[in-house]
Amino acid sequence: MKKAVLAAGTGAVVLVAALVPAGPKVQAATEADQAAQAGTSAPRGFGSAVSSVQSKAWQTNASVNTLAVSGDLVFAGGLFTRVRPPGNASGVGDAPRKYFAVFNRTTGVPTKFAPRVNGPVWSVATSPDGKRVVIGGDFTVVDGVPRSRVAMFDVASGKLVAGWDPAVNYRVAALKVTGSTVYLGGSFRLVDKVARNRVAAVSSSTGALLPWNPDADDDVHALETSADGSRVFVGGGFTQIGGRDDHALAMVNPSTGAAYAMPAAAAIPELTPGCDSRVKDLEVQGDKVFAANAGAGVGCYDGVLAANAKTGKLIWQSHCLGATEAIKAIGNWLYKGSHAHDCSADGEFPDKTGMHHLLVYSTLTGKLGPWFPNTNAGGETLVGPLAFASGGNDLWAGGDFTQVNGVPQEGLTRFTNVPGGAAPARPAAPKVASARPNKVTIAFPTVLDRDNISLTYLVYRGNTRIGTYTRSSNSWTKPAVTSMTDSGLTSGQTLSYHVVVSDGRNTQKSPTVSVKVR
Repeated sequence: MKKAVLAAGTGAVVLVAALVPAGPKVQAATEADQAAQAGTSAPRGFGSAVSSVQSKAWQTNASVNTLAVSGDLVFAGGLFTRVRPPGNASGVGDAPRKYFAVFNRTTGVPTKFAPRVNGPVWSVATSPDGKRVVIGGDFTVVDGVPRSRVAMFDVASGKLVAGWDPAVNYRVAALKVTGSTVYLGGSFRLVDKVARNRVAAVSSSTGALLPWNPDADDDVHALETSADGSRVFVGGGFTQIGGRDDHALAMVNPSTGAAYAMPAAAAIPELTPGCDSRVKDLEVQGDKVFAANAGAGVGCYDGVLAANAKTGKLIWQSHCLGATEAIKAIGNWLYKGSHAHDCSADGEFPDKTGMHHLLVYSTLTGKLGPWFPNTNAGGETLVGPLAFASGGNDLWAGGDFTQVNGVPQEGLTRFTNVPGGAAPARPAAPKVASARPNKVTIAFPTVLDRDNISLTYLVYRGNTRIGTYTRSSNSWTKPAVTSMTDSGLTSGQTLSYHVVVSDGRNTQKSPTVSVKVR
């Protein structure tokens, strides 16, 4: 144990803790201290790229399965048939949007772009120039025109692209659009009556079937391309693809469909009767590709991994249990939608701490970061979030949840980088006592903040700050208690104490307590 004695005007302060408080001297309340006590914000960003406080957005009456962002538009597909304003109960002020809706990215309000689709939408992707949007799913008719499980729209007009009509015989669950190609993945076996097992490519300009044919032996759930276009990444439940025995994750040639070696795939357990771990989402950022897994079976792999997008070599891997359905990279953060309940294998939270449906990882290290909003899991998936999309400074989340941060919000929500963020919880009144002459002991526990792990605690005697401490805490560890001793006081006087906690922007002040000095 270390002890520090600080000059304190009428007394001295002794810290009884592992860490010495910041600041060599106790000082009178400064302008910054006064601002903290008044509850004003300091000009500092939250820990992750977006706040954990949800911004207003319209909601849906059923699950959102897929999302894409282009410019100031957000494209959402799923099982829903109506949308309604935030805060409204189901059926109140709603509008028809059957299986597909388009929202303004700035306001969260639906646009007039409202095609009529006759079946669920499971995938959506936009062209690199943002002029086209493609949807895939179970539908067979769009705006009264035959469209067999895949359709393309002109974004400016909101109309179907005439003549672009590949015929796919079963669900299209994954899409990736490049300048010349639309890659399709799903459960299908035929495209334009030609054999294409679960993965195919068509021309982005004409819709004509292309020779590309990796031939997967099980469903494909996710598709992505490398930043330079030299690789196509495929995720799903397959065990053979592109002429190789690859399970769940593959890297293939964009022209021939032949699979390259993907060493990172070895980090995903082989398919067994007791474990079926499938890649449900893929994300490419620079020279990295990230894969999200959902496992069927007790203890089956549900984590996230990062691999080199050129060599396919594993960079890092998380092993949290609780199926991962969605990932999205923003800056140095990788956001995850899952029902994570046990990350003890990574040295993080253990089982029985509740479901953590929204988390963030460092893209560099794979360690959990400071972002802890939450949803519930309102549907059969038991996951909650099922899809992510971002325009770079926001994160849209879709799923089968009905609450976000404990507030009713169904199917769709968004998080932005608007300054402010979540405030720390209000600290409890410090415990103070004077058991020895001329001394007062003060003890206070840490609190939680959904945007931060590390918080600053300012301890005050009256209006004089007598200690500053930096402490880390999260929901799965017991709050740490910091104890200190205020010494050299005058016997018989009555003193008051309180604690102010700050995340750099928001502050919370504890109740004030008094004690008579012995």
